[in-house]
Amino acid sequence: MGTGKALRLGENGDVDVILVHAPVAEVAFVDAGFGVHREAVMHNDFVIVGPSDDPLGLRQLKTLSEVMKKISSGQSVFISRGDDSGTHKKEIQLWQQVGINPEGQWYSSVGQGMGAVLRMADDRLAYTLTDRGTYLAYQGKVALEIGYQGDLAFNNPYHVMAINPKKHPHVHFDLARQYINYLISAEGQAIINDFRRQGQVLFYGNSLP
Repeated sequence: MGTGKALRLGENGDVDVILVHAPVAEVAFVDAGFGVHREAVMHNDFVIVGPSDDPLGLRQLKTLSEVMKKISSGQSVFISRGDDSGTHKKEIQLWQQVGINPEGQWYSSVGQGMGAVLRMADDRLAYTLTDRGTYLAYQGKVALEIGYQGDLAFNNPYHVMAINPKKHPHVHFDLARQYINYLISAEGQAIINDFRRQGQVLFYGNSLP
């Protein structure tokens, strides 16, 4: 599920541990006393994907500001997850960073997961923001290609944290700690780094730059 929903389940004590990718929301979660033992686990990055012929010409642009302004020109459809996920939170941050309020017929907020959004973008010849791992996992299923990548703002770190037993005494805190320790152990990091789809790395363990 998306990060927003995962954090709400954590606030309610409905889970023991969460693995999410929205650092600002994570820090607020910890500061409010809901999460403890937050640890960096892995990272990949976000990319903007769209039709293979790149009708907006994003590949020719040099800066994030140029890219976001071009997308908001209304010449092509942009599909937003609109689901309060980590990817949706990142998208909103990107619009805010360049001072654009996304609205109009070109902007479609669908309230769906990443896989569904990639298929929608493929069907509608639209652009969207996705994490690279999910995009790689869907290669061969959609014809979308990367239009823009590599900006420092596209960094996508994942953190794990246990639910605070002082807030919710019923949680399985010891098991949560064991799980966290395993994820950040040499064995856990090796599993992350060695996992491939079509020969490509989806995520990099935090032990790698």
